[in-house]
Amino acid sequence: MPKDFRATTLERAIGRQLAGWRNERQLSLTEAGQRVGFSSAKLSMMENAVQPSAPVDVMALGYVYKVPTPEWQAVVLQAQYAEQVRMRALNNTVPFDPAADFANLVFESTSLRVFTTDLVPAVLQLSGYTHAALETDDPVRTARLATAREAWSMRLNDKDPLVVQAVFPEAVLRQVVGGPRVMKAQLLHLMEVSEHPAVSVQVVPRGAGAYPAMGSPFTLLSFPHRQHNDVVYLETFIKGEYVEDPGLTEQCAHRFAELQRLALDPGESLELIAEAAAEL
Repeated sequence: MPKDFRATTLERAIGRQLAGWRNERQLSLTEAGQRVGFSSAKLSMMENAVQPSAPVDVMALGYVYKVPTPEWQAVVLQAQYAEQVRMRALNNTVPFDPAADFANLVFESTSLRVFTTDLVPAVLQLSGYTHAALETDDPVRTARLATAREAWSMRLNDKDPLVVQAVFPEAVLRQVVGGPRVMKAQLLHLMEVSEHPAVSVQVVPRGAGAYPAMGSPFTLLSFPHRQHNDVVYLETFIKGEYVEDPGLTEQCAHRFAELQRLALDPGESLELIAEAAAEL
């Protein structure tokens, strides 16, 4: 066991599962340990995630407890994954960073479906707006968003331009990021780019009430090659993440379609953006 072991949430979940198996069979730690050949102390530490649960030990417990094979196999896979994550951390292996890669995917994609909750979508931001929103908080992220914006702008006038469909709540228009001058310039830019045939901007009005994916911004990217599935990009100030499971990306596509139906149409949205700009 590592000297300064700190259990991950996955390892804690595995421990709870092991304890659940034992409790379902009404076995004490001593009784269960005797059956599997572990000390009660070791079993207790595994269940409480005070030490890692080795995949072979999980397999042994599943067998001794007569847990259905698919169930114990699933927990063994979890233990194997937890072990791999821990080894990467010990070896200081830097994993693939989606936040750093995002601009590359923007450049390769054929369409972006973007839903934001607090800010204008990254590819439609002016640099002044981006800097005002993020520079003091996260200069690295600011630079990455600038790269994504540049990737989109390079594609805007291509023969096959990158199609951008953006949806966001009206609150984004009313949040005066960077002061009135910066915000007004951003809104005028939104009005300008929304007239491009490859760009659609829709605003969810304040009176709409609750709406799909509320509080959960995402970007759904599609690609020209059949071998490249849709990808969802999620980001917080801590990290970026790709979601590639087809079932999950389809859920995002469904949410986005619902948002588009609920939002004002592009013409009405343009009028609302113009109204917000005139108030600054």
